[in-house]
Amino acid sequence: MKIVTGLVTALFVGSVSFGALAAEEIQKDKIKEMNVTKIGTIVSDDATAPMDAREELSKKADELGGKYYVVTSGEKTGKDIHATADVYK
Repeated sequence: MKIVTGLVTALFVGSVSFGALAAEEIQKDKIKEMNVTKIGTIVSDDATAPMDAREELSKKADELGGKYYVVTSGEKTGKDIHATADVYK
């Protein structure tokens, strides 16, 4: 039983720490209040749900070295969702 509890605890801690490292979506008006630098633009084009698009944008922002991203446009074509975001660090 202690092994199962330890395993569940390890998985929970791992998932929390992974979420803490993911790029955060923020609103455009917050950028003016923060001391951040734009480092690029990313595009999500493989999503079929809004949450999938956010996850893809966050992953791409991480890969670019960003800490935050701001969604600048979004469009649903059929079942596909396309989104564009600016990345900041």
